[in-house]
Amino acid sequence: MQAYVYKSLRKADTYVYLATRDDFARLPEPLRTQLGALQFVLEVALTPERKLALEDAGVVRENLSQRGFHLQFPPTVDDPMKEDWGTDA
Repeated sequence: MQAYVYKSLRKADTYVYLATRDDFARLPEPLRTQLGALQFVLEVALTPERKLALEDAGVVRENLSQRGFHLQFPPTVDDPMKEDWGTDA
């Protein structure tokens, strides 16, 4: 399965995978409004062996099959101050 990946020019580190290139009609209108302009960045074959850096390729394939799109949000950043730094005296 081919996927076409676009980045949001309004929302940093937010990407949309589409099953069909430039098929933005698949995206719900409120989502299109929030994402703003989308810029094409990558065409990728989502084979069962394919590994993606931040997403589960199986989940992406399933969403593309069912909805025609997959939305990738920015990774969450944990608060480093909550971490045990081992500095207790």
